[in-house]
Amino acid sequence: MSHTPPIRWAGALLGAAVLTLTACGSGDAGSGAAGGKVTLTYRLWDEQQKAGYDKVMAAFEQANPNIDVKIEVLPYDQYWTKLTADAVAGTAPDVFWMSPTQFPEFVTKGVLADVTPAKLDPSKFHQTVVQSFTYQGKLYGVPKDWGIVGLLYNKDLFDKAGVEPPETLTWKPDGGGTLLEVARKLTVDEAGKHPDEPGFDPAKVRTYGFASWNHYQTQWMNWVNSNGGKLLDKPFGRYTFNDAASVQALQFGVDLVNKYHVSPPATRTNPPTGKVTDMFKAGEIAMFPANNALLPFVAPEATFKVGVAPMPEGPAGRSVNLNGLSEAVYAKSGHPEEAMKLAAFLGGQEAQKTMADGGYVFPAYNGLAQGYVDYWKSKDLDVAPFLKESEGSTFALPVTTGFTGFETKLNQIFNEMYLGKLTPQQAADQAVTEGNATVK
Repeated sequence: MSHTPPIRWAGALLGAAVLTLTACGSGDAGSGAAGGKVTLTYRLWDEQQKAGYDKVMAAFEQANPNIDVKIEVLPYDQYWTKLTADAVAGTAPDVFWMSPTQFPEFVTKGVLADVTPAKLDPSKFHQTVVQSFTYQGKLYGVPKDWGIVGLLYNKDLFDKAGVEPPETLTWKPDGGGTLLEVARKLTVDEAGKHPDEPGFDPAKVRTYGFASWNHYQTQWMNWVNSNGGKLLDKPFGRYTFNDAASVQALQFGVDLVNKYHVSPPATRTNPPTGKVTDMFKAGEIAMFPANNALLPFVAPEATFKVGVAPMPEGPAGRSVNLNGLSEAVYAKSGHPEEAMKLAAFLGGQEAQKTMADGGYVFPAYNGLAQGYVDYWKSKDLDVAPFLKESEGSTFALPVTTGFTGFETKLNQIFNEMYLGKLTPQQAADQAVTEGNATVK
């Protein structure tokens, strides 16, 4: 699915995607075929979704016999480097996937076309996705899909511990609420002791109740927003997550690891080498916040029954990261009308329903998500909690210039915080200062 992230589910886990086709960039004079036919290049990074897009493009070509579409798949870790180089060279693909964190870099440099000519009705799409690709009051990407953070959990561990499924967990910065309570019941050391029992050994934990770690999309940004903190002062603005509410939330995320011992130590989970997903798949972690885009990589390999629950509610309620992608049109496409026609088709009900019904993505187009839910139900997984969350309070990843350059430094600083080498206040102050230095 879209989404991904920083350790990037869509990156690290889609690295198996191979470059298919040797299509010309749109700036190439050879992309108009003989006989009046036009060839468009469409680029994405997910090999799995390509199967769905093969069907979508076949339907588009049938409706537009004068247009051929060549699909390019690039592994995520090459995708942005290549797209940047192609944009500089004037040979970017005609239509391509765009993410919220990369959007500011491309839109402010004039790489993306305003999609007003596609004649979309923005009210028909999830508003967090629409806002993620809006710049100076105009939409610069056709809303494609969204992924959202929910709580994956190990049903077998819950059954074994005799604990109710985690449907309505709550948390408070001081450790109050039901999340910590449930996580303690599911955290067991080699002697069978829980963290609140005498003799519990945090160095010899067999099963952890919860995965708290340095991953902004699925972890601390959700704590911050659910505690009333704020990541940015406004879109294309400045970072503000060193305020009191944000720092309290960061402290809670770290406390789950270092104070309450219900989450694995940062030495095992810190990016880029952390093994937290493997630990969940191996049955060593009971509750694991994850984007639904991770399901195709976790569900088939799990040796236990996977459940899905909403993220825990904080003092300010539940506020969850919703990460949408858009179909971007290259501003210098050699075939602007045909490229816009393709983008409009991809934003339509037929294309988005195909991708939802195939279980690839939650579609950005409202009212079509049930197909995705039904697909996963056929795989014995109830993903309806993800959909329910999307109807509540959601937020985008930081949409501001410089984030892509700041991300590595942000991870370095927060790795130190999770290791206990920096206090949350020190880490937040340092990160906000570094981050705001990159905002243009």
